[in-house]
Amino acid sequence: MSDSVTYTVTDGVATITLNRPDAMNSLDTPTKVLLRDTVRAAAEDTAVRVVVLTGTGRAFCVGQDLKEHIGLLQANDTAALWSTVPDHYAPIALALAEMPKPVIASVNGVAAGAGASMAFACDFRVVADTAGFNLAFTGIALSCDTGISWTLPRLIGHAKAVELLYFPRTIPATEALDLGLATSVVPAADLTSATAELATKLAHGPTVAYGAVRQSLGYSATHTLAESLVYEAGKMQQTGDTEDHHNAVAAFVAKQKPTFTGR
Repeated sequence: MSDSVTYTVTDGVATITLNRPDAMNSLDTPTKVLLRDTVRAAAEDTAVRVVVLTGTGRAFCVGQDLKEHIGLLQANDTAALWSTVPDHYAPIALALAEMPKPVIASVNGVAAGAGASMAFACDFRVVADTAGFNLAFTGIALSCDTGISWTLPRLIGHAKAVELLYFPRTIPATEALDLGLATSVVPAADLTSATAELATKLAHGPTVAYGAVRQSLGYSATHTLAESLVYEAGKMQQTGDTEDHHNAVAAFVAKQKPTFTGR
């Protein structure tokens, strides 16, 4: 089995690590398949209350493996070239954005192309001060994928999204924070501990409520207010039936701090 993506679960925190450091965690087909299936597995794993996506080495992920891409171009294998978007990149984006639990991108190095897209599909981006984002697609005369046309304008607005996609450049961590692409920027040496602190806080929170909130926000982005109100009502009923809600209300009445189990 390939180890280009690793998966560990500790105390409710699932860590998905891209593990092709010599290739800057670029995405060849086996890696894309394994990443897609791993993200989906994390979404369904009842032992997991928060997911962390990160990389090894000096890159978070630089997107498509261009060596593989060039080989497919030279072979004129158009089926393999373009089926990867609906077969791999789109499902990865959807699983990251819609899973019923929080997701953190721990950005250890440059996140380019689909790597940036995946980070933007997460709830939080904890970014090393030595890292950066590059929306590289038009630099090689391609459109954008992995959900970035949906996530990026929601993070920074339509006009700035157009600018950064038209004229790709490496956006350093400090600028990413100012733009709203990063949730926080920390010294590179502190990235693991800062990510763990946030992940632990989320893992001890009301998991079902977190999932309902992120799904409600996603739903409302493409539906009317009236439709969103109906959706919200359903999520309120879902979360109202949880042990966490009942225990939290009882703790509030007793003037105690609630303990959440994620159920």
